[in-house]
Amino acid sequence: QVQLVESGGGLVQAGGSLRLSCAVSGRTFSRYTMGWFRQAPGKEREFLTSISLSGDSTKYSDSVKGRFTISRDNAKNTVILQMNSLKPEDTAVYYCAASYTTVPVSTIDGYRFWGQGTQVTVSS
Repeated sequence: QVQLVESGGGLVQAGGSLRLSCAVSGRTFSRYTMGWFRQAPGKEREFLTSISLSGDSTKYSDSVKGRFTISRDNAKNTVILQMNSLKPEDTAVYYCAASYTTVPVSTIDGYRFWGQGTQVTVSS
C-alpha cells in the first residue's frame, strides 16, 4: 500500500506563491508517475500537472502552465508543486496522486493512490 501526505497549503494573497509537498511512503516512490489535482467547492476534480518516473517528462493543464511547476526528488520520496502568480480562482483543495503508468497522465482514472488533500486559499 502507498500513503501520500500533502503539506504546504494555506492562505496567500493574489500574486503570491506557495510550495506544496507530497510525501510518499509504503512502496518504491520511483515506480510511480505522480500528479497534482485540485477540487474547488461545487466543481469536479481538475488535473493540474503530472511528472514521469524519472522526472524527465511533465504535463500541465492550460490553466496552470507557466505558473505552476512540478518536480520530484526520488531520494526523498517527495513530489513538489511550486505555485506562482496565484489567483483567487486557484482556491481549492489540492491533491497529489500516484499512478502505475510510466508517462505523465491527466485522467483521474489513471491514478491508483491519493492523498487527503491540502487547502489553498487565494485572497483578492
